[in-house]
Amino acid sequence: MTEKNYKFWFATGSQDLYGEECLANVAEHSKIIVEKLNESGVLPFELVWKPTLIDNASIRQLFNEANGDEECAGVVTWMHTFSPAKSWILGLQEYRKPLLHLHTQFNQEIPYDTIDMDFMNENQSAHGDREYGHIVTRMGIERKVIVGHWSSEAVQKRMAEWMRTAIGIMESSHIRVVRVADNMRNVAVTEGDKVEAQIKFGWEIDAYPVNEIADYVKDVSAGDVDALVEEYYSRYEILLEGRDEKEFRRHVAVQAGIEIGFERFLKEKNYQAIVTHFGDLGALQQLPGLAIQRLMEKGYGFGGEGDWKTAAMVRLMKIMTSGMKDAKGTSFMEDYTYNLVPGKEGILQAHMLEVCPTISEGPVGIKVCQLSMGDREDPARLVFTSKTGPAVATSLIDLGNRFRLIINEVDCKKVEKPMPKLPVATAFWTPRPNLATGAESWILAGGAHHTAFSYDLTAEQMGDWAAAMDIEAVYIDGETTIRNLKNELRWNAVAFR
Repeated sequence: MTEKNYKFWFATGSQDLYGEECLANVAEHSKIIVEKLNESGVLPFELVWKPTLIDNASIRQLFNEANGDEECAGVVTWMHTFSPAKSWILGLQEYRKPLLHLHTQFNQEIPYDTIDMDFMNENQSAHGDREYGHIVTRMGIERKVIVGHWSSEAVQKRMAEWMRTAIGIMESSHIRVVRVADNMRNVAVTEGDKVEAQIKFGWEIDAYPVNEIADYVKDVSAGDVDALVEEYYSRYEILLEGRDEKEFRRHVAVQAGIEIGFERFLKEKNYQAIVTHFGDLGALQQLPGLAIQRLMEKGYGFGGEGDWKTAAMVRLMKIMTSGMKDAKGTSFMEDYTYNLVPGKEGILQAHMLEVCPTISEGPVGIKVCQLSMGDREDPARLVFTSKTGPAVATSLIDLGNRFRLIINEVDCKKVEKPMPKLPVATAFWTPRPNLATGAESWILAGGAHHTAFSYDLTAEQMGDWAAAMDIEAVYIDGETTIRNLKNELRWNAVAFR
């Protein structure tokens, strides 16, 4: 569901003013940089070296080849010498994928004892990158600029983060969301312009009657259900809490059937995200709980109560974090209730059932408990508490005339005391800069009560994605003040109208 075999091309700019020896050195230097970056172990995807670009034709050809190569997720550009910017215009006009401008140079230190004009002419990224940067800005092309020596761990880390954002940009147009039933009645934030979302993000959002997917659940064989239940019982703690074991197992088996049936439907019809609505369950015996949690763990996006925007964002962020070493997890989440004790402020996060177990810390158990919503039998669900540490919570909202992505940096913490009567997975976080300012900012920006949440992405990465999609991004972080935020929202209303 999430592994992607993408590569990135490394394109070096120069020109023939300084002779063949200079061009040979340029090529050799760029090869070494690519080789060392690939060997660093920091970049999540392979860099592919490309021959030096010295004229309009070669530049245009490279960008169009990148457009046509399905494995190419973006191009990294670097001007080793002076490269006349007008040579890049046609290629940049026709290029359609993520672009990184790496502002670096081969040598880290000025060779004080030996530097001469030949060295100056050959190693003038400070000159060439400014010429190139000017034309990209004049053309209004969105790109990422990273400055520093290519051997620096900080530079390599930022390149790695940009690569993951680039994957999100590429994969956005491959996201298809299935809406099982419709949005929750009279709820505003789960609505939105699905046509505009396809224009802006490439998402396809389709509705199906709930009983069409329920038929897939009904057709799952007893043998397949039993096999998956055995997997559940071997993997998770079974928390009977006084329930009859046979009855408990039967409830768990219902979720196994839903997981299998839903996944077959999603695969057959090529959907990568799904939304459900507890008010319209058709022939389903239970509200999908454990089943949805498991599907999210496999990489599917999810949104509750028909929230297709959040479902697509969860899927997007799952892809962006795919294969990340020591990943802490990504999930659908909802703001539920506050702790307002001075010095211990925070928001308890959960949902009725559907929180992804990738964010869990410690044991994960299965419970079967009554659910006051959904008008069905008691659903089985995975219960756990989340990891601690910094994370981002994002909310994509439709303001009627444009989309806005709200990005809040948060700090996840342990709750002070156990909550033995709460039968759902939970997280507890304090938004930055603090609960009062963070919550006020979120409300002023129009943020929803649903979020796409991740420990493994940064606010910068999510903002870069928003910039690539040409939508407004609002950051709420440690530097946020209400006065500045209000001014920013006013300015954005003009800039993005």
